This record gives sequence, C-alpha cells and structure tokens, in this order.
Amino acid sequence: MDAARWLIDLFNATIPIGGGLLVREVVGNLFGLASALGGMRRRVWAWPVGILGNLLLLTVFLGSLFGDASASTLWGQAGRQIMFIAVAIYGWQRWRNASEPAAQHAVTPRWATGRQRVGLVAGMLLGTVALTPLFTALGSYEPVWADAWTFVGSLLATYGMARGWVEFWLIWVAVDVVGVPLLFSAGYYATALMYLFYGIFTGVGFFVWWKAERQARGARDAIPATAEQPSRTREPA
Repeated sequence: MDAARWLIDLFNATIPIGGGLLVREVVGNLFGLASALGGMRRRVWAWPVGILGNLLLLTVFLGSLFGDASASTLWGQAGRQIMFIAVAIYGWQRWRNASEPAAQHAVTPRWATGRQRVGLVAGMLLGTVALTPLFTALGSYEPVWADAWTFVGSLLATYGMARGWVEFWLIWVAVDVVGVPLLFSAGYYATALMYLFYGIFTGVGFFVWWKAERQARGARDAIPATAEQPSRTREPA
C-alpha cells in the first residue's frame, strides 16, 4: 500500500508555481525538447524519447479524467499525444530502415514536391475545419478551432519529419503561433512556455535542415564531375 501511495503522490506531484504546476507536465515537455533536439540532429533515438514524453502529457491534457476536476480538458492536445505515438512508431521504423550502420545521420533532408506542399496546406485547413465540430462536441477548451489547428498541424509536422521534409519545421512554427496563446489561456503554463521556446527552436531547426539539404544536393551534383576527373588526368609517362 505504501508503494502504491507513493506512486500516486508522485503522479500528482506539483511545483508551487501559480495554481500548482504538475511535475509530469514539466518532465513530459523536457522529453519533448530532447526529442526535438534529436530530430534536429537526425538521430533515431529522438522517436522513442518523444514517445515517453507523449505518454506523460497525455495524462496531463485529459485533465479531469485523471482526478483533477479543476483542469481544462484539451481533447486536441490529448488526442495529438496518441497521434504522436502512432506517427513516432512509423518515423522510428522509417529512420531505422533508412539509416546505414556507419551513417552519422538517420535521414537526409529534402524539400517536399509542389504537390506534397499543396497537400500539406490543404490538409491543415480542411483538417481544422473538419475537427472543430468534433472537438466542440467533446467539450474541448475554447477557442476550439485553435485546439483542432494544433492537432492537425502536429500530425502533419510529425509526418513530415518522418519523411525527411525540410518544411516540417515551418509547420511547427504555424502550430506554435496558435498553440502558445491557447495553452496560456487554458492554464498549461509549462507546456505554453515550452511551445514558446519551440518557436525559436523550430526556426533554428529549419535552417539546420536547409543547410543539410543544400550540402547533400551539392554532394550529389558533384558526383558526375568527380567521376569524369580520371579521364581528364594524364597518366604519368
């Protein structure tokens, strides 16, 4: 019984900031930050670390379902944790299969095609419109469209990361612009502050992947010239 009580107390532990900040919200976001850093560096371990954070944050955003009647329930934020886990499993396997044992990075960044970009924009807009009534019916926190926007954007960004598209960082920026005010108004201050930091971090990540994409493209373009070099070199007498 003592062990069970200790686990319950640990699960509900808070930091005396504001109305009380859940420790598992802070820890979950720290896992998310570590995952984002691993994603920027294109390391496979970014995916399992992110899953751990998603599991913790899922319990946070479900609010009253875990005994906190005063907490706001954000169905979009909670649902996206489940989505993160599902897409992270896909990305984990994709990066593991794409990387070579001796490779420094798990994936080589590339730009999405024009058609893929149109699909991302259309998916963002249509997904938000479609999910807003559903989240409203479930009782999500207002404004509900913002909750739907962050859910759909997170899905598309995570999928883009799994595919190795440079644009996925820009989708995260769009998510943060809407998600930070929503989280502050709902009282999830640790997550809101982390999202605010993510806004800066994603900008850095975008340029890191952009530079990596240019370097990879330059290396590919240099292959024909390198292959022709021996034919232009005179053999010694």
